[in-house]
Amino acid sequence: MRRISHKSVLVLSMAALMLTGCGGGGGGGGGSAPPVTVTPTPSPTPTPTASCGLAARQGFAKAVIDEWYLFPGEVAGGLTPSAYSSVQSYIDALVAPARASGKDRFFTYITSIAEENAFFSSGASAGFGVRLTYDAGTQRVVIAEAYEGAPALAAGIDRGTQITAIGTSTANLRSVGNIVAAEGTGGITAALGPSDPGVTRVLRIVDGGTTRDVTVTKANFDIDPISDRYGAKVITEGGRTYGYLNLRTFISSANPQLRAAFLNFRNQGVTDIVIDFRYNGGGLVSTAELMGDLLGRNRSASEVFSRTDFRPSKAAENERHFFASQPESIAPTRIAFIGTGSTASASELVINSMLPYLGTNMTLVGSNTFGKPVGQIALDKAECDDRMRVVAFATGNASGQSDYYGGLAPKITNSCAADDNLSFQLGDPNEASLRAAIDFLAGNSCTARISRTDSRVAANGAAPGLAPAPAMLTATEPSAAQRELPGLF
Repeated sequence: MRRISHKSVLVLSMAALMLTGCGGGGGGGGGSAPPVTVTPTPSPTPTPTASCGLAARQGFAKAVIDEWYLFPGEVAGGLTPSAYSSVQSYIDALVAPARASGKDRFFTYITSIAEENAFFSSGASAGFGVRLTYDAGTQRVVIAEAYEGAPALAAGIDRGTQITAIGTSTANLRSVGNIVAAEGTGGITAALGPSDPGVTRVLRIVDGGTTRDVTVTKANFDIDPISDRYGAKVITEGGRTYGYLNLRTFISSANPQLRAAFLNFRNQGVTDIVIDFRYNGGGLVSTAELMGDLLGRNRSASEVFSRTDFRPSKAAENERHFFASQPESIAPTRIAFIGTGSTASASELVINSMLPYLGTNMTLVGSNTFGKPVGQIALDKAECDDRMRVVAFATGNASGQSDYYGGLAPKITNSCAADDNLSFQLGDPNEASLRAAIDFLAGNSCTARISRTDSRVAANGAAPGLAPAPAMLTATEPSAAQRELPGLF
């Protein structure tokens, strides 16, 4: 895990250097300070002393921004902290200029140390264990993904299931359309209730043409970064073999799973790979670097995978990660990355870092990515369970390319637009994005490119007839897990 050297900012303690995903805020690691010990312990109850009062916590946030913020010239001055009722509202005001220029799209925020540590260690979360999409045109809430070991999947709710009504009992079920008409999309998240174990809801669902009411109780669960059902496999088609890997999030528990998946690819002689990042909002830079190493069997130790650049006053912290081939590494011939607007941060880092080495032998399939070429460091005010996530560095590839705030599609000339077809399970070769990815690997032409605005552009100028990528339903106040996995409930 990448680290930064010890600094003293108020009474904060140093945590791991991470790059987190976009979900409403961000979405992600060497140096000389010891890394944070990541353990899924409950959040401590802060002692109600002056050091944890609002003014002290706001001062902590301001000191971190003053020392580390990547865009020091785009911080608002002359603000009165007492005019803001929370730490986050004060942070929002301080970084408003950078947000206005599109450089910090809610990537700088305050969060819980214990909650975030639990997520980055094992994917610990609480809820139904699903990712929800919302289509404003049809007012449809549809499951994009369901996690193993979580309540929803155990109740038979999986990808493609539509939620049509929500209630605390069958007697007070309200249709999604009525909820949105009265309260907007925020009413849907409110109706689903807080992400606390024991919260029970009745959901009216439609699956396979059948409508039924299901009672589901939220519970604690760990997100498996690579699904045992479809996350890593070899697809044989037309006498050729293709590796398929769906990484849900960059957390430390993904590391052994990535090694196992790539060892299987290597043992089977697979060099044409589909990497499915369509819902991956980011995570640990250290895991992204491992993924680069696993894709670098034919790369030398002098070749740069990725670069990390801080503001000029912190240039001593700049780093370059060089390829380090692993026992499980493969030498990819072609890679098709699947992405959407939920693809951000560490997942974009991997895609961008492979571009100088593969060129037209790689593509982006699906729709444009989020556009987050920056990362946060984590600085802690431990006695208050406050972790300040501040944008502190830019990420780039061996060619120096780091300006993709508009997403990666404009950087990949042979991108291929494709639907995210919720009617098929992830990893199914009949699903539209995976179908397009395999077609690219097989040498077939693409009929539509992805534009920066994500409107699909047909190669022959005709309307390609592709549906917009599903929009994730986002929580008003996202948890650490929801920041990394937009749409998680």
